[in-house]
Amino acid sequence: MSATPPTAPEELFRHSLRLLLDKDTDGWTSLWTRDGWMEFPFAPDGWPTRLEGRSAIADYMRHYPDHIDLHDFPAVEIHRTTRAETIVVEMRGVGRLVQTGAPFDMSYIAVVTVENGQFTSYRDYWNPLVTADPAVAFVGGER
Repeated sequence: MSATPPTAPEELFRHSLRLLLDKDTDGWTSLWTRDGWMEFPFAPDGWPTRLEGRSAIADYMRHYPDHIDLHDFPAVEIHRTTRAETIVVEMRGVGRLVQTGAPFDMSYIAVVTVENGQFTSYRDYWNPLVTADPAVAFVGGER
């Protein structure tokens, strides 16, 4: 029997990072409401800008470990907002690209909303300059 995920936004977010490091994309996806959404405001042309619903998010994340082998999130700062259910996260993820073995180092800012212990929205302001390197594979499958 698995432990119940935390319900506070900060704790749920940290739990979600542990699941990503464990390459448990099913567990990570289970933290979402059925109608939750992810948005990528800085996504380059040809990359998704919005995913609607847990199913679309699961499809996007399913192959993440096949492309990026995350080793750590060495810098994670979580900021509370005036809305108790919303946090702003500054973080950095490091690891390697599976296909080439090249280092992976990505900076993110995310605006995340949690209701009833599940993610409802996640705006991911990841660094699109990293995609200028042709060795970087699209994490959600084929571009």
